[in-house]
Amino acid sequence: MQRRIITLAVGSGVFLASAGGASAQTVQDLQRQIDELKATIAELKAAQGGPGGSVMQTAQSSPPTAAPSALAPARAAPTMVPPSATIMQASTPPQPVSAPRKPWYETINVRGYTQLRFNEIVSGDRRAPDGVSRLRSVHDGGIGDDTNFTFRRIRLVLEGDLSDRVSFYLQPDFASSVSNQSGGERREAFVQLRDAYVDTFLDADKRFSLRFGQSKVPYGWENMQSSSNRLTLDRSDGINSAVPSERDIGVIGFYTPRHVDRIWSRLQKDGQKLFGKYGAFGIGVFNGQGINRTETNDGVMTVLAATWPFELDGLGQRWTGQVLEIGGALIRNRVQPEIRDGGTSDRAFADDRIGVHAILYPRPLGFQAEWNWGRGPEYDVVQQAITTRALNGGYVQAMGRVKRSLVGPFMPYARWQYYRGGWKALTNAPRLETDELELGIEFQPVPPLELTIAYSHMKRLEADERRTGRAEGDLIRTQLQWNY
Repeated sequence: MQRRIITLAVGSGVFLASAGGASAQTVQDLQRQIDELKATIAELKAAQGGPGGSVMQTAQSSPPTAAPSALAPARAAPTMVPPSATIMQASTPPQPVSAPRKPWYETINVRGYTQLRFNEIVSGDRRAPDGVSRLRSVHDGGIGDDTNFTFRRIRLVLEGDLSDRVSFYLQPDFASSVSNQSGGERREAFVQLRDAYVDTFLDADKRFSLRFGQSKVPYGWENMQSSSNRLTLDRSDGINSAVPSERDIGVIGFYTPRHVDRIWSRLQKDGQKLFGKYGAFGIGVFNGQGINRTETNDGVMTVLAATWPFELDGLGQRWTGQVLEIGGALIRNRVQPEIRDGGTSDRAFADDRIGVHAILYPRPLGFQAEWNWGRGPEYDVVQQAITTRALNGGYVQAMGRVKRSLVGPFMPYARWQYYRGGWKALTNAPRLETDELELGIEFQPVPPLELTIAYSHMKRLEADERRTGRAEGDLIRTQLQWNY
């Protein structure tokens, strides 16, 4: 290093000496510049040999100069930066600068979806005399006589992070209906609150979380699945009767092991239809009266839920990548249904259930089934009053998945559902008797659009305690969904 410094300094001195001779044309100028250069080299040598072996001085110290010549004015000594100092400055790592955290309102993610439906009863009991069941469904008000296009859902989701461990979720629906108008006419496109909750994560890995507010009750795999992600047009009567509209106000705790989260992330990346941001294990307490309804007693609805995915790769090459998910849930509640005379029942009825589920994700064929048993409020036509009665029901579903075709990805399915029990969300908790077979196919011509076409054969007791018998008929159903 010392030799390099001396070489650079001498070379610079020769250049300066040549330039000085050309301009001053005097021996005195050349001698003065040589003396200045010698003094600079001496300082560099002294610094090179100092403690630490690093050159830390620059031309900040004024070198000794020769007396100015009487024939020419003195020239200022050139400022020189030792090469070793330059090397040290360049090798110093930059200090990390932490970016300021964005305000929470800049982290909000906005998304949503809309579903437009068209139902047509091609044969069967679209009309019936007073007191006799017509072909209707508790899940779709667009099934009926003289109906055409309806909006099934118009959802808008706002979600974001309030901090590293706190996030929020808000979802209104702009396609709700109101039936209790003064003239008896059903009105469409009312805004209704669906979800409004905050998640608090108890650990840095976000395995444990507490959810506060109005959200889905963790009962039933299909109930937890978003309608935007569900293959069939409607949820089954048997499972959904436990929590109609799927939501209530309360507090839930979730836990998801890392292994389970890894499997679900892989399935989501593969494009499988999962059930959403809910844990492998959940426990919650809720009001128990249902979505957007005033609590009427001091009791709470308690729920326990668990689900676990199993990778089937060990069964052989045919099962590579296949996942089977099984689980179950318990619910205990006391509910006071609305009565036809107005208000709610003075008596709280037992509403207890146990349910199980199993899902074999389609690769390319899959299977899905849920069933539940229990007891709940139901109108007894003999006693002319609401009583607590046994119930049971569920569904069995087969589906396929074609990821690539000339018309884009598509999924055919076949589902049979069955239910015998009350429907506590309607006035007087009427009894339902449902047998239904649905065959359908979902197309996705472009990512934002999903088109579902289905045929249904229904046999149903209408959800009105003033009507008897079961209506039967065949329907063609279509739905166009666009995601944004």
